Amino acid sequence: MAELAGVSTKTASRVLNEHPKVADDTRAAVQAAMLELHYVPDPAARSLRAGRDRTIGVVVDSIADVFFATLVAQVESVLDAHGYRCLIASSNRDPKRELETVHSLAQRRCAGIILSPTDRDCLAEARIGDLPLVFVDRVGATSNSQSVVADDHGLTRLATRHLLEHGHTRIALLSDTPAIATTGRRHEGYRAAMREAGIRVDERLIRADCLESPDVLPALVELLALAEPPTALISTNTRLSLGLLPALHQFRRTDIALISFGDFPMAESLSPAVTIIDHSPRAIGTTAATAMLDRLQPDRPDPVTPVIYVPADLVQRGSGELRPQPRSPLRDTQPTAS
Repeated sequence: MAELAGVSTKTASRVLNEHPKVADDTRAAVQAAMLELHYVPDPAARSLRAGRDRTIGVVVDSIADVFFATLVAQVESVLDAHGYRCLIASSNRDPKRELETVHSLAQRRCAGIILSPTDRDCLAEARIGDLPLVFVDRVGATSNSQSVVADDHGLTRLATRHLLEHGHTRIALLSDTPAIATTGRRHEGYRAAMREAGIRVDERLIRADCLESPDVLPALVELLALAEPPTALISTNTRLSLGLLPALHQFRRTDIALISFGDFPMAESLSPAVTIIDHSPRAIGTTAATAMLDRLQPDRPDPVTPVIYVPADLVQRGSGELRPQPRSPLRDTQPTAS
């Protein structure tokens, strides 16, 4: 192939490995020779020569989660366009499983790992050498790594202030456990906005026990049974929003304002449409994959920006702007007949 292209074997190899410092005409000549000879690179041989495969390990909480499923699909799409394949795994938020998975990916000679960490220091005991790492959705503390995240504190503060500005003071927060870094920062943002408005937080309005979608219904029943039920709700992730919406419709309580942290299909088609924090898994996935590709460049410097914040904003669609409506909790919280 090198002889047909009129280049040295080393130059042909640099083209095959997508080295950036190859002239365009040289690259085109090698690629034309590959087509003429029907040459297909042997990934195993390339892995042995380079010491690493053209595979990226991707580890998230669960690929069944709609947010992470979309994020992983976007990561895979971006990396695939650059000749990398993904090995995808779920940690199930289990630190031991997470560490074992990372070690397994490193032993498979993956070129790098993109990880949604269970904890900031989750890889403190990892034996992975200088393997490129990009943490996604949560900040990781491993040296020489990058983290791609949203401003969870600032965005939830923004959502809470938005509801306060529309007259709501009884604002409930539904989340999974605050032990997860992203959730903890969202709680802090909610409390900061309430504190700035001079409103004492009623702890009964904070439900941090909604781990999965089915947990939302009993939490909502208890919230609506309060002597002063909430007039507005903030759902801290898409998974819970998908459980909250049918529950609100079941109790005919679409008069309650709702802001979802993260968009989802049909959210803008409902009546009222759901106001959201546009926490895009596609944008985060694209940024994480691009950061990994930058890390894989030859002679790359250490990351200049250890934490990359992906922009997001509040999108007003109607539900978050609903005015508080005083209603009797006993009269108005009966579910419709199924």
